[in-house]
Amino acid sequence: METVAGITRSFLGQPWRWRALSADARVPGFRPDDLVTQLLLARGVAREAIEANRTPSIRGFMPDPSIFNDMDKAARRLADAVVAGEQVTVFGDYDVDGATSAALMIRLLRDLGLRPQAYIPDRLMEGYGPSGEALVRIASGGAQLIVTVDCGAQAFEALDMAREAGVDVIVVDHHKCAAALPHAHALVNPNRLDEGDGAAHGHLAAVGVAFLLGAALLRELRARSFFDGRAEPRLLDLLDLVALGTVADVAQLKGLNRAFVAQGLKVMAQRRNVGLAALVEASRLTRAPTCSDLGFALGPRINAGGRVGRADLGVRLLTTEDRDEARTIAAELDRLNEERRAIESIVQEQAESLPHGNAVAVVSGQGWHPGVIGIVAGRLKEKLGIPTIVIALDEAGVGKGSGRSITGVDLGAAVLAAKEIGLLAAGGGHAMAAGLTIDADRIPEFAAFLEERLAANVARAREDRALLVDALLAPGGVTPDLCETMESGGPYGMGWPAPRVAAGPFRIVRVDVVGNGHVRAIVAGDDGRSLKAMAFRSADTPLGQTLLQAPRDRKLWLVGRPKIDDWASRPAAELHLDDAAWAD
Repeated sequence: METVAGITRSFLGQPWRWRALSADARVPGFRPDDLVTQLLLARGVAREAIEANRTPSIRGFMPDPSIFNDMDKAARRLADAVVAGEQVTVFGDYDVDGATSAALMIRLLRDLGLRPQAYIPDRLMEGYGPSGEALVRIASGGAQLIVTVDCGAQAFEALDMAREAGVDVIVVDHHKCAAALPHAHALVNPNRLDEGDGAAHGHLAAVGVAFLLGAALLRELRARSFFDGRAEPRLLDLLDLVALGTVADVAQLKGLNRAFVAQGLKVMAQRRNVGLAALVEASRLTRAPTCSDLGFALGPRINAGGRVGRADLGVRLLTTEDRDEARTIAAELDRLNEERRAIESIVQEQAESLPHGNAVAVVSGQGWHPGVIGIVAGRLKEKLGIPTIVIALDEAGVGKGSGRSITGVDLGAAVLAAKEIGLLAAGGGHAMAAGLTIDADRIPEFAAFLEERLAANVARAREDRALLVDALLAPGGVTPDLCETMESGGPYGMGWPAPRVAAGPFRIVRVDVVGNGHVRAIVAGDDGRSLKAMAFRSADTPLGQTLLQAPRDRKLWLVGRPKIDDWASRPAAELHLDDAAWAD
């Protein structure tokens, strides 16, 4: 495959290749597409679907909810509860996807006249997912229907106990399922192994599945003439929650998910949800949130409640109508997020010092805070380039683990397989992330199991490693107009990568270390046009060290993601670096 700017080995030891090189470009008389079309084609969009993907809409991508197993059954049971005025409890997970899923169901049921309750388990005391004790306790408190969101697909014992207690449970989940399913009144999950057409939507976050259930519920109530003489809730007004949960759960931004996020950002900009508006304010955002803000500013603050604070803070924030309460909770989540960062830094430093496997890194530590191990696993995965699982051990020798994977390696399936052969007390997840519970003495055997099972897949994924580039620019080509044009091909995220450009050749005018190990370089081309380039958290990496030591008279190519720097008096473009290479 043709390399970009002839780079076969960069500062990070990788070739630069075109994300996609259209065969049309080799046809005589070919006229290049506009930049946004090129970006869409390079992300796998068929030419006939370009316009639908250029402006992704819910109408253009929304499936009939009935294609999913148990969806109609779940909608009928929920409709019965609405008509009869039953007591419903929504049982959610403690992360952003769980909080947004629970908030969506609660707000919708509230608009339909119910007074639903929320139950979010404590991460440290109760662990992930529904326990039988919790479900029975909820039933004894008067709940006639329990809806679990972002959890429940593996809750066999808990759902049996709920059934014995006489309470119906609807499971709304997206995590991988085993061949056998737990006994629930309805189990809606596009990743059921017996799923038909709905399996095409297996990339949805749980909040996306909850939105589809909401659509099915409203349709069922409409068929029962429930809205004769009363207003029907606007489900689309809840898309801000769907966007936040989808991005924060690192779901692939393709198809329906792109429409969820694109339209959800528009709803969020209107600040209808007072809790989200308070969170935006606490995050010190002075403009409408972007897709990146959902993942790096808002999501971590919602997560902080479940990680190091009270697990229900996120749901309370997203469901309150009291502006003063919203500001109080948002400020508390902001404080907890700072606390989380400090804890995370300590755990990461200790985890990085431990030995690990060649194909999969499995590290564990006594006393590590279970609330930050997922973030640390993600950091280590990025640094090592291999799937990583970080396990926090308690005083009784029981480990809670969280894992993150690389593209092309299904970690969730591997964890589920380890559970089925008895290596894990509990476990599950999806391709890119997984969670587990394990006895300390089984960790070496578990690590060996993963090494053997995933080594070939990891090797293939790493052999295919190349930095994929969308455009090659002259030094003056990185401009605010370019940034705005490229942004219109979004939203960008997992499965829909943000555009990456190569630019140069440049010479370094000035380079230094700023902040927490970030390398900042001012570079200039032969045309005299200068550009600021940032290599984040790279001061001790080959990229950062080479930039810091580069001769001022030697030219180089830079590759990264163009961004608008709006801190100056007028907007300017800068390049967030992924790599660099010598130009001669």
